[in-house]
Amino acid sequence: MTTYTSYPFFQFNSDLQKTESQLPTPTGTEVLVRVHYCGVCHSDVHLHEGYYELGQGKKLKLEDRGISLPVTLGHEIVGKVVGAGDQAGELPSGTVLIYPWVGCGSCSVCQRGEENLCTKPAALGVHRPGGYSQYVVVPHPRHIVSIGNLKPAHASLLACSGLTTWSAIKKIGDVHDDETVVVIGCGGLGLLAIRTLALRGVKNIIALDLSAEKRELALGVGATHTFDPTSTDVVAQIQAAANSKCVAVLDFVGSGPTVELGVSLPRRGGKVIIVGLHGGELRYPIPLVITRAISIIGSYTGSLTEQKELVEFAQQHDLFTFPISTRPLDQANQALRDLAEGKVHGRVVLENH
Repeated sequence: MTTYTSYPFFQFNSDLQKTESQLPTPTGTEVLVRVHYCGVCHSDVHLHEGYYELGQGKKLKLEDRGISLPVTLGHEIVGKVVGAGDQAGELPSGTVLIYPWVGCGSCSVCQRGEENLCTKPAALGVHRPGGYSQYVVVPHPRHIVSIGNLKPAHASLLACSGLTTWSAIKKIGDVHDDETVVVIGCGGLGLLAIRTLALRGVKNIIALDLSAEKRELALGVGATHTFDPTSTDVVAQIQAAANSKCVAVLDFVGSGPTVELGVSLPRRGGKVIIVGLHGGELRYPIPLVITRAISIIGSYTGSLTEQKELVEFAQQHDLFTFPISTRPLDQANQALRDLAEGKVHGRVVLENH
């Protein structure tokens, strides 16, 4: 029996372990994909830690959300189809991207095409084995998208970083030329959001990050102004740069301080879209939410329809102008640790041929 290598962890926050397993035989609608690239994502860091911070010392344990050990991380997967069950039907050829946010497929949420919001999730790299592996089993061919002429290592980032930013940006709606969007956090998601906003024609983009190096990267991908969010009078500086016309804030950090800052910025009728999962809590006077008519929106990954939209958009535009490095699959453990410790500028992708 042929075996393959994967790198699961068996305890939260423990090292990933090289593991040899028998190669599965896909059945029914299942599709077997040989993994060539897999992005290392901040979501992987949170999953590896095993909890989300809720503020005031409270934690949301992922075991309570149906995540059981061992976990093989990796949901930004690009590879090639090498096998399928007898009910899989016609399959795409060439290099493909896997849509990882699998739902039950039968509930009303899934029927609306929002599998990513299913209450019985079966996401790859979360609830099912993911791409820190030589092979992955995909439940249904609908989750497989051809990448066309995209670079495979770059295309892997579209399954989470790209999809998450695309879905969050769509929630903003139309942005007029005199309006400003503020992006908090200039890591992989923030940089991709800035680039996407610029390509979609947004004229004024303000980027916030503690790191001067990341702020410089933000300017390189399309930001018009950057600020250190801890600097004196930062709100006044942002409002001056935005001409008090901040229509939306995209928060890719999602901590108590960043959300508090974000809520203070939009003009009346503006939106605060929270994506990051660093954790904490928000306290804000209810009358001000109403009188300012602001919307505070949580945005979680994106739908399969949005995934296909994004792949098409990426085929028409050069999205990836920020640093992307590759490492061999056997360096998955160190890559995850480096990301958790803030040592990755841009994105890192695991490579396996």
